[in-house]
Amino acid sequence: MASSSLETGHPVTKRGIWGWMLFDWAAQPFFTVVTTFIFGPYFVARLTADPISAQTIWSNMATISSVIIAIFSPILGSIADQSGSRKPWIAFFACLKIASLSMLWFAAPGSPIFWPVTFMIIASIAAEFSIVFNDSMMPRLTTPENVGRISNTAWGLGYLGGIIVLIFVVLFLAASPDKGVTILGIPPLFGLDAASGEDARITGPIAALWYFIFILPMFLYTPDVTKGLPLAQSVRSGLSELKTTLHELKGRPVLTRFLIARMLYQDGVNGVLILGGAFAAGLFGWGTMEIGIYGIILNIVAIGSCVAAGLVDQRLGSRNTVLLSLALLIIATIGIFSTQADSTLFGLLALPVSDATGLFSSGAEKAYLVYGILIGIAFGPVQASSRSYLARNITIAESGRYFGIYALSGRATSFMATLGFSLVTYATGSAHLGMATLTLFLGAGFVLLLRVPERVAPAQS
Repeated sequence: MASSSLETGHPVTKRGIWGWMLFDWAAQPFFTVVTTFIFGPYFVARLTADPISAQTIWSNMATISSVIIAIFSPILGSIADQSGSRKPWIAFFACLKIASLSMLWFAAPGSPIFWPVTFMIIASIAAEFSIVFNDSMMPRLTTPENVGRISNTAWGLGYLGGIIVLIFVVLFLAASPDKGVTILGIPPLFGLDAASGEDARITGPIAALWYFIFILPMFLYTPDVTKGLPLAQSVRSGLSELKTTLHELKGRPVLTRFLIARMLYQDGVNGVLILGGAFAAGLFGWGTMEIGIYGIILNIVAIGSCVAAGLVDQRLGSRNTVLLSLALLIIATIGIFSTQADSTLFGLLALPVSDATGLFSSGAEKAYLVYGILIGIAFGPVQASSRSYLARNITIAESGRYFGIYALSGRATSFMATLGFSLVTYATGSAHLGMATLTLFLGAGFVLLLRVPERVAPAQS
């Protein structure tokens, strides 16, 4: 079944739409396995001897990436509208991402942290810039009525891709440094040495290979705009267009309010995703195996949640879907930073401390899993339905520049969330208080989004 391109009237085949959706499938293992659940916690818990300082460094890495992304995303989006084609830009940034991820293999315990931090910054920037160009293709592929379903389905596919890689790592690569065997009781594949962190370090090259293979359908089958200005001219015209767009936002108060709300709550979402696994590693001493299983649980929940959210988005709208998801994220984040080794909810609920050595044996760890499930339900839909909200309320001709500004809204102050965590953690010595700062961003975005209507006429947007 084909869908009409809103720009040309030419059919976009089902294969073309699936090629576009597979971009999320290709890209997600970097965020799931490298940033959140395997390499990130490894960086915090094992790369250096000081987990608190390592959490701060990891947070600072995210801050630097966010500042660069915030500055250049809207510029690149405007250039994309002028140059027409998105695929050459995606290919360029894919090369940077693949090369940087491959270099994480050399981040052995005790080695200089400068290089893994540098390569993570490059990979993060390349990943986000690629997303700007990929997202801006979406309005051309389907109708406004279907964009929420397609966006959530693509996000669900991303989590499925992430969880497949994560399960592979946990079952066949992640081993106990003491016993040297995986959760299946077998030696890690490829002769990996868990004691030297090879089971975590290999996630960089694996994510790179996965990304390379599965972005190919998008390049082969998804239609791209071929007519546009030459590169040098498109850069000049794009910069001029960006200035016009920023001025134009003054006359589109509803869209401006949405972008500011999204800027705030996405900062909180980014902080939860970037810091959640590292926080658990510091709080409970979780290793690659525990963090990996935790990530599997979250992503299994996220897949089903995205499928359900696609239906909710169609019936209740993108805005309401985001609001429901934000409410769950706020509850979960409060639960996380209120949890100590023997209690949760700020000591109101005492929890048994177990002497057992099994997985998630203490009551606090089980409570953390519950909060993680709430995050799994919410963090996919809040991002997918935000993307579909924008797609419904802009024209195709302005998609590149507005998705560039959309990326800006997701990153413009995201360094504030991670920086707030770093400053508070450094000043107090408490990662719990650092995590508490994330609720300020989630809550502020929620309140502001309450004043944004579901759909607006172009003149009011």
